[in-house]
Amino acid sequence: MHSEVEALIARSNRLGADPSTTNYAGGNTSAKGRATDPVTGGPVELLWVKGSGGDLGTLTEAGLAVLSLDRLRALADVYPGVEREDEMVAAFDYCRHGLGGAAPSIDTAMHGLLDAAHVDHLHPDAGIAIAAAADGPELTKEIFGDRVLWVPWRRPGFQLGLDIAAVARANPQAIGVILGGHGITAWGATGEECERRSLEIIRTAQAYLDGHGRAEPFGPVVEGYAPLPPDERRARAAALAPVVRGLASTDRPQVGHFTESDVVLDFLARERHPALAALGTSCPDHFLRTKVRPLVLDLPPTAPLPETVARLRELHAAYREEYRAYYQRHATAQSPPMRGADPAIVLVPGVGMFSFGANKQTARVAGEFYVNAVNVMRGAESVSRYAPIDEAEKFRIEYWALEEAKLKRLPKPKPLATRVAFVTGGGSGIGRATAHRLAAEGACVVVADRDGAAAATVAAELGDADVAVAVTADVTDGTAVAAALRTAVLAFGGVDLVVNNAGLSISKPLLETTEADWDLQHDVMAKGSFLVSREAARIMTEQGMGGDLVYISSKNSLFAGPNNVAYGAAKADQAHQVRLLAAELGGHGIRVNGVNPDGVVRGSGIFAGGWGAKRAAVYGVPEEKLGEFYAQRTLLKREVLPEHVANAVFVLTAGELSHTTGLHVPVDAGVAAAFLR
Repeated sequence: MHSEVEALIARSNRLGADPSTTNYAGGNTSAKGRATDPVTGGPVELLWVKGSGGDLGTLTEAGLAVLSLDRLRALADVYPGVEREDEMVAAFDYCRHGLGGAAPSIDTAMHGLLDAAHVDHLHPDAGIAIAAAADGPELTKEIFGDRVLWVPWRRPGFQLGLDIAAVARANPQAIGVILGGHGITAWGATGEECERRSLEIIRTAQAYLDGHGRAEPFGPVVEGYAPLPPDERRARAAALAPVVRGLASTDRPQVGHFTESDVVLDFLARERHPALAALGTSCPDHFLRTKVRPLVLDLPPTAPLPETVARLRELHAAYREEYRAYYQRHATAQSPPMRGADPAIVLVPGVGMFSFGANKQTARVAGEFYVNAVNVMRGAESVSRYAPIDEAEKFRIEYWALEEAKLKRLPKPKPLATRVAFVTGGGSGIGRATAHRLAAEGACVVVADRDGAAAATVAAELGDADVAVAVTADVTDGTAVAAALRTAVLAFGGVDLVVNNAGLSISKPLLETTEADWDLQHDVMAKGSFLVSREAARIMTEQGMGGDLVYISSKNSLFAGPNNVAYGAAKADQAHQVRLLAAELGGHGIRVNGVNPDGVVRGSGIFAGGWGAKRAAVYGVPEEKLGEFYAQRTLLKREVLPEHVANAVFVLTAGELSHTTGLHVPVDAGVAAAFLR
């Protein structure tokens, strides 16, 4: 790796690690340096700059665009003017060196046209607070003198790069600029100097805000709008989340994220929050993630829940109408189609913020951006008046052809993208395999198990908290089941796909089966499935997005095996729950299906817990040969593994069987005695 590249990545990662310095995927950094041209063997001046869509905090060499500096700067000679500057992004491709690395971003000109060897463009809260203040130019002069200069708002592009380069040439004493309505740019002769100057600008701006800002820029706390106590707040959030997610998914399904940070709660408690929220965010990166403005509930947190839900529905309908009007006001014949009229941010005073996106990370980041926006509003209001760029400019950014092209480059969503799955007994065996398959197909997964450590292990195998979370849950306890599903709702906004897999087995003949044996089998499987399905159905009906309930039953729900009365009867109960619930929940778009495996020996928590030894004894085979024994009695002569059951769950829920409910799918390699008839 080139030494300049190595240093650039390290600098980028440091700057991107602090969300107050720059937001996720926001800003860009660059370095210029000399390398050897592999064609001529001579030196070539290169620009390495963060590519389109990358993130500074996690930037690697693959995320850098690599361009020939001479060719990039030569574009100034053919620049057709601001009305056609979008064409320059395509021209960047003709400046790429070799394979060129990542796709160049719209900000490439800002980095290449500046004479400095190193450039940072960042979106710090303190910097944007000055950039979005009504008297931003005057504040910039007061705070920085002639060391940092003001550049009026201009949409990111080639002309902005020319403007900054001209300011830098005319002011050799300057270390950077405040970009009106946008952020900051700093430069230096070395990477260290550039980073030091970036941080100087940010810290100087923050110190000014701290030293000169008014104490309560958002006004006094409104009576009744103070945050609820933590437990009440989270209970209220869990009650509202499915409703809010359903509303935000009117145009297309969304994953949710809940934020209850002090920044958000204090903002929503204050008198001026409705007016400021209506102004929308300022930085282009903000409103691309959050839309031009949030939906704000105008009721206190103690309002009756039905009244709150009804008001949210009214506000959502009004929001959609207003968004359509916004689109129609500014769209031209060349504008991309409207992408959807639902809010990305929903603010609930006293409770917190719900944010939404195509996946958990996008939803979480949208919330983080709105926290940045609140910080910006606070800073601007504390020393001036918050004055974001006007609505027409926001529309130009939101529906920019270049942004549309970036969206079209995104990979096709996986089959279970946006779906939230809740898997019981997820800590081992079939549950673990199912959790892995659902996550691999794009679902967010809540791994529920009585063994919390096992659930946590599986969740960690799947990925970080944007992919999976673990919850300890005893499915025989209705209170524990409700709490576990509340965890799912607060983690991902709701629940769409439930796999009733938790189970155990006691192999005894009738005369040796105790009442406790019978109760335990039915509590875990029959009652447990009922409790989980009942709570999940409540959430799904509140969402209004349909859903899937899948029961992992058994071929023993049909097959009368020996020494198996409690287990077989409990499985038969589960199997009939499938039919009963399919009939009852179909009107809500909730599909209920079952999977009937044969004995899954390898990887099974049930078999490892003693069931295998008992069944092997019943059939007179060594325990280690039990899987082979089961396979030989099937028509296909194949052993059933946890992954095969997981495959059936995926097929039932991935959309290809959208009109199927009340079905039991055998996964038993062919057991004629268990044929459905």
